[in-house]
Amino acid sequence: MSHTMTLPPQQALIGGQWVNTATTIQVEAPATGELLARIARCQADDVEAAVQAARQAFAGQSGEWASWSARQRSEWLLRFADVIEVHHEQLAELECADTGKPMTQAKGDIAACARYFRFYGGAADKLHGETIPFETDFAVMTLREPYGVCAQIIPWNYPAQIFGRCVAAALAAGNTVVLKPAEDACLSVLRLAELAVSHSLPAGALNVVPGFGYEAGAALASHPFIDHLSFTGSPETGTQVAQAAAQHHVPVTLELGGKSPQLVFADADLDAALPAVVRGIIQNAGQTCSAGSRLLVQRDIADSVVANLCERFAALRCDTGEADADCGPLINARQKAKLEVRLAAAEADGIRVAAKGQLAVSASAGGHFVLPQLLTDIPEGHEVLREELFGPVLVVQVFEDEAEALALANSTDFGLCAGIWTRDGGRQLRLAKGIRSGQVFINNYGAAGGVELPFGGVGRSGHGREKGFEGLRSYTRIKTIAIKH
Repeated sequence: MSHTMTLPPQQALIGGQWVNTATTIQVEAPATGELLARIARCQADDVEAAVQAARQAFAGQSGEWASWSARQRSEWLLRFADVIEVHHEQLAELECADTGKPMTQAKGDIAACARYFRFYGGAADKLHGETIPFETDFAVMTLREPYGVCAQIIPWNYPAQIFGRCVAAALAAGNTVVLKPAEDACLSVLRLAELAVSHSLPAGALNVVPGFGYEAGAALASHPFIDHLSFTGSPETGTQVAQAAAQHHVPVTLELGGKSPQLVFADADLDAALPAVVRGIIQNAGQTCSAGSRLLVQRDIADSVVANLCERFAALRCDTGEADADCGPLINARQKAKLEVRLAAAEADGIRVAAKGQLAVSASAGGHFVLPQLLTDIPEGHEVLREELFGPVLVVQVFEDEAEALALANSTDFGLCAGIWTRDGGRQLRLAKGIRSGQVFINNYGAAGGVELPFGGVGRSGHGREKGFEGLRSYTRIKTIAIKH
């Protein structure tokens, strides 16, 4: 980490002011296991103050945010996108050190954050209602109105990106925000909040309450005066969050896990497909809900594809984020231990590790590294085919024909993303319609993370959509007005 870089405050942002908490949380550097920073440890009273500040900014007589027009919100969001770009290097250094991801990926995440603010800045004054043909003596219209106070609980794997997609959309629609970032990695989020306040965001429009999920997160999810909640994280925690919000009938958007397949047919362009298959699992060390963690390959080409991937995996290098290698560490010792237990169980069950990456000599012994690996010879129905491992582990299944490929693609309870690699146009559309998934990519995977593209899942992958105009609309509710004349 650059010695010229300043760290964000060890405080919470409440009502436009940085406030101290009674205690703090130590944050480890994933690449070394050493102390990186301390952040605020918010409790229920801090969350209470943040929610009240957000309510005051949204509806209070002194709340400046409530008086801003859509055009004013648009102009601020666009200016803030410029601010992010000016501070791009510093924010990327924070993201790299805090999450352990390679610097190139960290820079991409900061660029994406700026894109969210630019996209939603351009969209803020384009949220239109409708007129509805009705009886001749009626004029009927709909209005899109903000919910009010939006609670947002975001994860540690993409803090800056998810800050952008959640906060920018909510503010664009006219809401105020109380954000609970993950305790494992939120330095970029705190710096972004610091920049927002210093660039004239009205007090209370954005509040940030760092802390543990079981303290600050639980207090926020169960708060009676929030009006909308978005959560990104594990299915298990998502269930708890949704249950807490349901006590007060708060609408919830859940973006949860995935076990996303990439289907490679014999007629695929393998020169394009195989590099994308590798990228789809090693990005952010596989700690990505949309990771392409299952490879489904047609039997005719299975042996050659696996042999090619073995060479690619063996050449992958793990190192610190600053070294900008192929793969960085996992976020913490707990995640590493959890994955290693699952991999040991898979090996005991006879599953073959066909290839592994390599750890750079320069990598710290205290880093939370798990080598990228390719697993084959997997019994049908095994856990590694069904459950999210959240690491750089690609599992391989073989199929005979299109029908079997579709059945395997839909054989988990998740449904976030899928990739289809084939030149057959009819097959492309049949599979795209048949796969149970929120996003389907044909002859690509991820579509470069487009901020314009609605994103979300089905089943254990959650419900609701973020990103794009669908994400913006999700932060509004419809009011119908019927005028008899």
